[in-house]
Amino acid sequence: GGDMSALNINPASSAVFNNSIFSITGTHYEKENATTYGGGFRNMGENRLELNQLGGVFVYKNTSDSEWKKISFAVNYDMVQQFNNEIAVSGNSAEGIDNYFLAFAQGTPLGSILIQGDELIEDAYLDIGASSGFGAQQAFLGYYGGLIDPTDMDEATSTYVPTAQYTSVNQEYRQSTSGYNSKFTLNFAGQHEENLYVGASVNFHTIFYDKATFLDETGYEAASPVQSTIFDNLLHTEGSGFSFQLGAIAKVNESIRLGGSYQSPTWYRLTDDTAQRIDSDLADDEIGFIDFNIINLFEEYKIKVPAKYTGSVALVFGRDGLLSFDYSYQDMANAELQPTSDPSFSVVNDQIASNFGDINTFRIGAEYRIDEVSLRGGYRMEESPYVDGNTVGDLTGYSLGLGYSFGGSRLDLGFNQSERDINMPLYEVGISTPAFRNLENTQVALTYTLNF
Repeated sequence: GGDMSALNINPASSAVFNNSIFSITGTHYEKENATTYGGGFRNMGENRLELNQLGGVFVYKNTSDSEWKKISFAVNYDMVQQFNNEIAVSGNSAEGIDNYFLAFAQGTPLGSILIQGDELIEDAYLDIGASSGFGAQQAFLGYYGGLIDPTDMDEATSTYVPTAQYTSVNQEYRQSTSGYNSKFTLNFAGQHEENLYVGASVNFHTIFYDKATFLDETGYEAASPVQSTIFDNLLHTEGSGFSFQLGAIAKVNESIRLGGSYQSPTWYRLTDDTAQRIDSDLADDEIGFIDFNIINLFEEYKIKVPAKYTGSVALVFGRDGLLSFDYSYQDMANAELQPTSDPSFSVVNDQIASNFGDINTFRIGAEYRIDEVSLRGGYRMEESPYVDGNTVGDLTGYSLGLGYSFGGSRLDLGFNQSERDINMPLYEVGISTPAFRNLENTQVALTYTLNF
């Protein structure tokens, strides 16, 4: 027999199916985030129930003398990643949010970020972003938000200083994400003679991603003209992608199976839009007009996620069970923003090539059958995609499963838990001290499979 989840590893697996099947899966997702930052500790989580898999395999057995004993065609929808999550960070820091705006503002002439004539503040915000870029727009927010000032009011001035006075500040930060990355797969596979299975899949990906961050900053010195600051951001990303897979499984003998698969790069076409709001004691009176209703629209861009190679070996103990091992390799240094001719993308691509490296993933699993009952367990380890191994740590996880066959149908219950440590920057520039985050993912999935 076979299982629909095997399509994600090796497209030849659909030819292993003994008969046509239809399956549907519902999964309960739970995420727990424990964060430590500036002497503070927070713990937040997210629970969600999703219908995350729906598909079927159609198997056609050849009754003639052809070398191809059977062919299969599969259609499957799978939620590759679920983005719903809640993270809270709380603590004291010597780096206030003014450092974020100073990092963008230094070198930017004051005249280039000033409101012109009777121009509305929200129109100036959008115009500066469109004509001068994101960095100049952040300098504009810092200036009119009351957090930075030029060293003098000459419009050619490009040096700025903070307005707030502090030794350390208290920061309350919250990040909320939602959305999904899904995959629709069309698969074709065949069994050649008795010992070889080959297959290919084409995958169509869909991404919807929303991220909201909220910062409240207090704890300035008593003499500081700024006593409180808020800075909130929204990001919305959506798009589509394409990839394909090739694979083969060889039946060496009655006990040994060898498999290999190639997953092509995934090519995504994405669009982003952002919105922001800021306020402080020194902010311009009109700053409230720049809120989440003022949207920055960005041109479509492309991301290439590198190819992945997987090798597998399985020991089959008749009808009693099996032991399997998978190894996957992916070089994340080859990830790329496109078009590469874009100067800003070239900078990011150089950073990717320097900071990212190989991901080696190891998975081992076992199944033992007692009449109609199947008992399962597994372990996996996925290396950090970062060269330093600290920005994002290695992922480790284990799984347990229980299945029961009714003959014409089957129920399978799976439990999967994984954990990894992350040094999470609150902002990409200006604030260098990250929050330490321990992420624990738990999934409980129930699959119903119908044979026909």
